[in-house]
Amino acid sequence: MRILFLVSSMHGGGAERVAATLANAWARRGDEVTLVCCYSGRGQCMQRLEPGVRLLWLADRLRGPAWLRPVTKILALRRLARELQPDRVLSFLTNVNVTALLAIRGLGLPVVVSERTDPAHSVNLESVLRWLRRLTYPWAHRVVVQTQQSVPHLLQVAPGVRRVVAIPNPLPDGLPAARAAEPPPGRRRLVALGRFNPVKQFDRLIEVFAGLAESCPDWDLWIWGDGAQRAACLQRVAALGLADRIHLPGFSQTPWDDLATGHGFVLNSRVEGFPNALLEAMALGLPCVATDCPSGPAELTQGGQLATLVPLDDEAALAQALERLMRATPAEREAWGQQAAASVRGRYSLPAILQSWDAACKR
Repeated sequence: MRILFLVSSMHGGGAERVAATLANAWARRGDEVTLVCCYSGRGQCMQRLEPGVRLLWLADRLRGPAWLRPVTKILALRRLARELQPDRVLSFLTNVNVTALLAIRGLGLPVVVSERTDPAHSVNLESVLRWLRRLTYPWAHRVVVQTQQSVPHLLQVAPGVRRVVAIPNPLPDGLPAARAAEPPPGRRRLVALGRFNPVKQFDRLIEVFAGLAESCPDWDLWIWGDGAQRAACLQRVAALGLADRIHLPGFSQTPWDDLATGHGFVLNSRVEGFPNALLEAMALGLPCVATDCPSGPAELTQGGQLATLVPLDDEAALAQALERLMRATPAEREAWGQQAAASVRGRYSLPAILQSWDAACKR
């Protein structure tokens, strides 16, 4: 099986990690995988890839002035598809999806495109890109979203699409086993992980934790990640006088090791495509609190049975849920975490998710 897999980049984000997990799994089973980064600025690969995955940068094949890049990118990708003659073409992220569908139109190749956030909440897309998504997505062999909740949302923004399937993210390669017990007593950690942008609402999480700091004196908040809002959040932590209680150490090179230091995990996002950090925290055995945002937390937690779900924009409910987690006994937190780990490790195993992708790609 020859697979052409198109992504924007292979930097440190969740979509990139899922792309690496899938590409590696296909290469291990003997498929011929070509992974193409379509970002015009090229960049570098920050993900671990199997030797059998061939990595290309589309930028190396582009010529001409920068203002012509949208056109030359389509032409370069069309030439590459003709050269490789893949059995299937996969694409991640809206802008790459549109480019792929325009480039491969008429070549007789099945193109499966995947939205990596909730389609109804992709408000940052330029109007031209939204129009092109509406135009081109009906050409796709299938359109993949990450949750069942996102299926009707996709049909709102691309009503001509006829074949939509929900495929969640798999647990990543190399994820350690679920821990048997939480870290030993001492300073306890409430942990979070993600990019510092408005969607993640880390600024609001800091305010909520600050309101609980006095009543939970043995707990600290640790948020790993980088992004545009991190500097402002650091300033706010200093202004609150909580620099010894709220830690923002930056981008994590070892996210699973860092998550495993936690005694509880919190996701306070306004919207998600599929929250990898929540999935991995649950799989590691951490008790979790999450906002019931679109889309992912409700499905991951089975409607709040495996973690505490709080209504979106209800900071009082978030504070109450976090205080309950922090005041629970270690045995209670361990039981919550182990129940969640057993469930998600069964539902989101890599073999199960690969079967779903294989079914989506069948002609």
